[in-house]
Amino acid sequence: MARRADRQLNPPKPFTSPEQAAFVTLLRTAEQLQARNAEFLKGYELSPTQYNALRILRGAGKSGLPCSEVGERMINKDPDITRLLDRLEKRGFVTRSRDDNDRRVIVARITTAGLDTLRRIDRPVDRFLSEMLGSITQQKLLDLVQLLDECLEAASGSSAA
Repeated sequence: MARRADRQLNPPKPFTSPEQAAFVTLLRTAEQLQARNAEFLKGYELSPTQYNALRILRGAGKSGLPCSEVGERMINKDPDITRLLDRLEKRGFVTRSRDDNDRRVIVARITTAGLDTLRRIDRPVDRFLSEMLGSITQQKLLDLVQLLDECLEAASGSSAA
């Protein structure tokens, strides 16, 4: 059952169920991947949340997205999406304006500078991900994605204990 994760606990204790082993191993793996990602992005003067917001806005295209929707799509929910977008706007990566149809809605759009920044780091990001996960076969990665999707669905549908 997840012996590597067992050894990483101090003092080592066996897991009492496969669910417990999977949960702890998943959290430890996510923490390690997030730490490496943050360190990598620091070299480009971006935080993981800034990078995530820029990618979301790049995917939205020229029409942009309401700021609230950017917040909803974030991997790690930032409680203050306004401040995050403020920082990106100060760097010239994002613009914000009122929606023409509903003046209460603020729409965020990625700028040319934001797009250029993402283009500049797209290949290094691909190399970085290959370094981290490239030793795993493509089929196993696809299987992992499917399993994680099932975990996400289960977590989203379950109530807190």
